[in-house]
Amino acid sequence: MEYHLKSRQEVEDFIRREVLTTKEAAELLEVNRSRMSQLVNGGKLNPVKKMSGTSLFLRSDVEEKKKDLEAGRKKYRPYDE
Repeated sequence: MEYHLKSRQEVEDFIRREVLTTKEAAELLEVNRSRMSQLVNGGKLNPVKKMSGTSLFLRSDVEEKKKDLEAGRKKYRPYDE
């Protein structure tokens, strides 16, 4: 994906809209913090920036992982529906 940001305002809007903290990403994925750590440590979800205590993720990466997780849930936990 290619991004063309021409002003500081566009950069700020992009960050607010497209960059998620660990907590926000976990909420979107509907997983707990422990599962989130497993995804990151296992290389299944890569943060764009890691800091002590939290990481930052691109929304598009998290939404793509959500599709994978939902497909796995349907396959391995069909009784949840």
